[in-house]
Amino acid sequence: MTSTTEQPSALPLLTSSRQFLSSEQRIVDFILGNIDRAPHMTSAQLARASKTSEASVSRFCKKLGFKNYRAFQFSLARDLATQTGDVQITREVSLDDVAQSLANIKNAKVREIESTIDALDEQTLRRVVELFAHAGTILFAAVGNTTAVAIDASIKFGQLGLKSIANTITESSTSLALTLGDGDLLVLISNSGKSQRLQRILHAARNGGCTVILVTGDATSPLARQADIVLRTINYEALLTTADFTFSKIPAMLIIEIIYNFLLPLLPGARDAISGYEELIQPDKEME
Repeated sequence: MTSTTEQPSALPLLTSSRQFLSSEQRIVDFILGNIDRAPHMTSAQLARASKTSEASVSRFCKKLGFKNYRAFQFSLARDLATQTGDVQITREVSLDDVAQSLANIKNAKVREIESTIDALDEQTLRRVVELFAHAGTILFAAVGNTTAVAIDASIKFGQLGLKSIANTITESSTSLALTLGDGDLLVLISNSGKSQRLQRILHAARNGGCTVILVTGDATSPLARQADIVLRTINYEALLTTADFTFSKIPAMLIIEIIYNFLLPLLPGARDAISGYEELIQPDKEME
């Protein structure tokens, strides 16, 4: 498996996953609710404020991949300093203050884009683009609200002249995965990386020896451990008042757009393929 992450960064780890123990969740909730002062607190202060223990804070930091609390604290302070800049940012989104709310949303979404791009490893990206460029068949698979990303990706790469498929029915994707072989790609899109339905599709594809690429917010998830290549997305929904629902399509779609833009000048005839596609659908765009 190839991963795009080299060293932990505190804020993405806190905001991209909600799969924490109850004591850990209290730590996360306190930090995200007090981003102005949390980075400056000692581990003992954070433990008291989050109604946990100092040992729980220490274990939590190590679980996230940090050597100790000090390393976590430094990373969090650095991330939040970059995030806030000279603009006052809060977590609130309300029609009572539209200007501030828009600034909060803009901050979260810009940070998602910047952090997702920063997490990309150049060598891994080169490999992915080459695999797409020479793939026989590309099957995109997702479940739930991520399905829209898979459908968009199949259309986008199909416009480049690549044989790309996506299906809204899991059973159909599973049967298609059984037909994949050497030189084909299975691209799974899952924010959590824990979908059992996607795992069945992955197992079906393994029979033919195709390459499995996972686009996910959790590079340590069960699907990530089984994929050949992991492209990590960074999600900052938890910086907004929608903290209990932490999925954002923007980072996943950004990964698709990045691959697409690298393929466009690389594939011979790609621009002609796009022109041919546009000519075919042109009648649907004509209105009297």
